[in-house]
Parts: sequence; C-alpha cells; structure tokens
Amino acid sequence: MPQPPASASAARRDAALRAAVEQGLVGPDAPVLGLLDVAGVREAARALKAAFAGVEARHTFAVKAASLVPVLALLNEEGIGAEVASPGELALARAAGVPAERIVFDSPAKTVGELRDALASGIAVNADNPQELARIDELVEEFGAGCAPVGLRVNPQVGSGSIGAMSTATATSKFGVALRDAGAEQWVIGAYKARPWMTRLHTHTGSQGVALELMAEGVRAAYDLAEKINAQVGRQQIDTLDIGGGLPVNFDSDAVTPGFEEYVRILRETVPGLFDGRYTLVTEFGRSLLAKQGFIAAHVEYTKTSGGRRIAVTHAGAQVATRTVFAPESWPLRVGAYDAEGRPRTTAPLVQDVAGPCCFAGDLVARGRELPELEPGDLVALYDTGAYYFSTHFHYNSLPRPAVYGYVQGYIQGENGAEPGKVTFAPVRSAQSLDEVLAESGAQYAGSLVGLVD
Repeated sequence: MPQPPASASAARRDAALRAAVEQGLVGPDAPVLGLLDVAGVREAARALKAAFAGVEARHTFAVKAASLVPVLALLNEEGIGAEVASPGELALARAAGVPAERIVFDSPAKTVGELRDALASGIAVNADNPQELARIDELVEEFGAGCAPVGLRVNPQVGSGSIGAMSTATATSKFGVALRDAGAEQWVIGAYKARPWMTRLHTHTGSQGVALELMAEGVRAAYDLAEKINAQVGRQQIDTLDIGGGLPVNFDSDAVTPGFEEYVRILRETVPGLFDGRYTLVTEFGRSLLAKQGFIAAHVEYTKTSGGRRIAVTHAGAQVATRTVFAPESWPLRVGAYDAEGRPRTTAPLVQDVAGPCCFAGDLVARGRELPELEPGDLVALYDTGAYYFSTHFHYNSLPRPAVYGYVQGYIQGENGAEPGKVTFAPVRSAQSLDEVLAESGAQYAGSLVGLVD
C-alpha cells in the first residue's frame, strides 16, 4: 500500500495553515506553531505494515523522533509500538498506553535500575556490550529465564553514509559489538551458546544519508550471524531479528521517496532468507514515519536588507530547527511563503534569507533562498519537520517550546463528489508558558547561591 500522492498531503497542509490562522493558533500573538497531519501519520503506519505483509513483523516507532505522548498513542492505535532509549522515553510510551510486548529498550548506557525495570516488566531489551550483558545475567538469575525477550546489538561495520554523525555502522561506532574486530564474532556465538534464553539479535545501520543498499548489507550481516549461531547451537535459538529503522527521507519535495516498499524489495533481494518465515522481524523506524506529516509555521516579524540581501526575520530558528541551523548542508529544509491569512504567496520571487529569533548570526533556516517576497505579518512554513523538530527543542535565549496541534480535514458532498471540508485541530502539546520557562531555569532557587557562605 503506497502512501497517497504528495498533492493530497500538500493540499491538507495548506488548508490546515489557513484554518490555524483563522482560529488564532498562529499569528502575531502565537508566532510559532507545530502542526501534524493525523491522516498522514495513519497512512504512513499502514504503508509500513503493508510493505512487510507476508512476514511476521512487529513494528516499533523510535520515540526520539517525536517524543509526544499523543503521537505515540496514535501510532499504538495503528499497531505500532515504541522503541525507547531512556527512562523518559519509556515513561512516555507507558503514558501513551503502549503495552510492554510492543516496547523495545535500546540504549548504549542503560543503568542497572533501568534494566531491572524493563526486564521485570517484560519489555524487550537489546544489550549493547559484554559488560551490560553481564548485568543482565545477574537480573535473569533474579527474575528467571524468559522474564523478557533479550537480544544483543551488533555493529556490522559496513560503512558510513553521507552524514558521518548519523552513521551507526562505521568501524568505530559507539553502538553494539563490532563484528569485524578480532575475535568478536566468536565471542558473540559463545555468548549465545552460554545463554539459551537470549533469542534476539539486533542491528541498526540506517539513518539519514545512508543508502538502502548499505542498510540491507547491515541486515544481511546480522542474518548471516544468526544463521551461524543457530547452526552451532543445533536449534533455532535466535527466532527474532531486530533490523532497526533509519529509512532516509526526501527533503527536496513532497514526494515520499524512498518508500517502505522499496526498502523491503531491496531486503528481499539482498537477504531472501529473512522472509522465509523462520524469523520474526522487529523494526524501529522514526523519521520516515513522521517527517512528511508535520510542519512548523512561523510569523514574519520584520523584513530588512543587509549588504544587498533581503532578510525575513521570523520566530522559527535554532530553537525549533537546531540541526538545520547548525548543519544546513546535511539538514536543509524547504520553506513555504504564505500571506497573513495563510494563503500561499504569489508575489514575484526574490532571493532572501529566512532568519530565526535567536541572538547569533547563523540563526538562519534558509540562506539565499528564492522565495516570493515576504513582508511583515506573513507566515513561513518549514516543511517535513514532523520528526525530531518537535522533540529536540533548543532552549537558547529561553525561548519557550511552541504548541503542537494535530489536524484532520473532513469532507463535504459537493456537485462533483466529496470535496475537502472543515479542518479540525486537537492539542498535542501546549505552548510552554513563561512560568514554565522560569521553573525550568531554577527560579524556585533564585536566592540559593547568594545565601551560600564561604
């Protein structure tokens, strides 16, 4: 089931922005807003499940990509669980009603207390290294074998994508057991032989900038290792392969490419045994499920010219688009220009910078971009920001976190059949108040340092 054409989601997006202006959700008094297309989220979840049809697959969502309880609850309703990497993310998944059997706990730095909580709750745990596995041994002795699914993360060391900081399968990656290091593979095989209750194997190669073929090579390395382990123990001890997530996103247009079905096709070509029914698959996609489903709308406060360059000063900068501001070559965003009523601007294009509100010169979400000429009171939209941009707020200048709303567009019966109708909003996260900013900044301890006596 491929996702609907890009034009459909773009039309919903434009309608949502107009409705948000009409309802006062964004404008001079609410200068920045996150919006999430609920229908788009459902469509993406269903496209993922359809791509893996015919094989036993348990899909989880990488919570770091959108650490918002209502989003996790929506995905859970669609049958998508949660991959968590901290006690905070686990708390979010629990608050969203995600059952333990749909949660996977991954992190390179789990504490004993965190491991105890997960294993006691029946949550699947992927150990990162031999020292962590030794901790798990002690807890399994306490709780009993089979208390929770346990796996080991391996690094297939297949190489880097185009963004080094996002590549998890390099020779020196901090994640998992490095399979090509001397003696590592034999250690892994011995670890499974000694632990008949360890039934999963985990790898994660993908991320933005990683080619699908490289992702598939990482999965093949894990599959080949599982086959070796099962052969040496004389039974199918490993029955579940967690192949991670990391499908890259096209930030150049509204087109959803690559799609889940394309990735599965390459997996079938590269690792055909993965689909013969002997292994349950676990996935941990994040960005590819949510990026295209959200956008940020921001009020244009001022425009000016500096050195002959037009600059539009908006309320969306590094605090909401941190990666884009600090690494624009790796994380460029498309920017849409709208008038004060939320209608696409049709004025003549002009080369402009789109700046944010933060007090440093590099706070730009677009540099030298040709856009319809923006004026004070207009709006800009930062597209494809449904993943990470809502959950990685940068508290520079004590700028508050913006509100996030989900939206759906109804239909009315017209002369030519069903036509787009009213847009309805539901709160996902309230805008952070100044009182909350103060509390987060230690206001309750205002006199604590002054009162210290040396």
